[in-house]
Amino acid sequence: MKITAVEAWPLEMRLAEPYTVAYETFEAAVNVFCRLETSTGLTGLGCAAPDQEVTGETPASVLAALDDQARPRLEGSDPLRPVMLLERLKKAGLAAHPAALAAVDMALWDLVGKAAGQPLWKLLGGFRSRIKTSVTIGILPVQETVDRARDWLDRGFRCLKIKGGLSVEEDIQRVLMVREAVGPSVELRFDANQGYGLEDALAFVAGVRAAGIELLEQPTPKDRTALLGRVTGAVPVRVMADESLLSLRDAFRLARRDLVDMVNIKLMKAGGISEALKVASLAEAARMEVMVGCMDESALGIAAGLAFALARRVVGYADLDGHLDLIGDPFAGAVRIREGVLFPSPKPGLGADLPG
Repeated sequence: MKITAVEAWPLEMRLAEPYTVAYETFEAAVNVFCRLETSTGLTGLGCAAPDQEVTGETPASVLAALDDQARPRLEGSDPLRPVMLLERLKKAGLAAHPAALAAVDMALWDLVGKAAGQPLWKLLGGFRSRIKTSVTIGILPVQETVDRARDWLDRGFRCLKIKGGLSVEEDIQRVLMVREAVGPSVELRFDANQGYGLEDALAFVAGVRAAGIELLEQPTPKDRTALLGRVTGAVPVRVMADESLLSLRDAFRLARRDLVDMVNIKLMKAGGISEALKVASLAEAARMEVMVGCMDESALGIAAGLAFALARRVVGYADLDGHLDLIGDPFAGAVRIREGVLFPSPKPGLGADLPG
């Protein structure tokens, strides 16, 4: 089997419900899709969800990287040697474009699964067959936050992630009011998206103590890891790194200095499934818990994140909701969700097919 063609194209998808985080408001998402055609007729599919703030990429830079660096090194190659090909691409410069690398990584592993006739989550390890996901509520006025929380509960979700980071006082009020509205059995997570300093983080944790939040995600600026460690050492709640963790080397630095309790591994940050598996192994060795997260990305990207999560025991938490509000996702249905629990497709590879 040989790769005969590499195709990439962008697609802008509006969000049914725009949302706000500490540093930006999102109304739409642009994903770049990648397709690898082969001499046997099998096709591998991948997805990039670039974010200038997080991955340092734009749709244009992803397209350029796939065209200039990936295409000439993939065409004519054996797709059933994904590790070799991905190392070749990283050395050629694609390591600096993690979302672009993730798209190729997904497409290659999709082909491996299809060639084997097996779902990818089984080939990668198959530790579990489903996983509960949280669903995110952006920064909203208190009553709107409560109303949104009730809406998600009506749709079967039992784990909510609340965004904040702009106002400690309002964040505390939102969390306390949501807890009062949803009761004690619903899991609550909080993501400050780098919006706090040490005093703010301490004040927030003290203020929401009665709410019993499950974790505090990225409270401090991503490049101030020592400050992140001070928060971790000072609060009784588990602290998780997100924006501070891009690469395997970042994970090593966080683990070596014991700066966090948990890490949020996103395929778009890590550079795909292959790199995510390495980070997960390091986290397991360092006794850090792992959550798989996502960007605003097609269900195709979510399927890849889900395959990674299901494959490894250490990935005990999921925040794979980035596809739920996308309008016009060509891969809608690539994963199934029931009562807030994600299930993979039974089809080979990532279980997704390009419509029409």
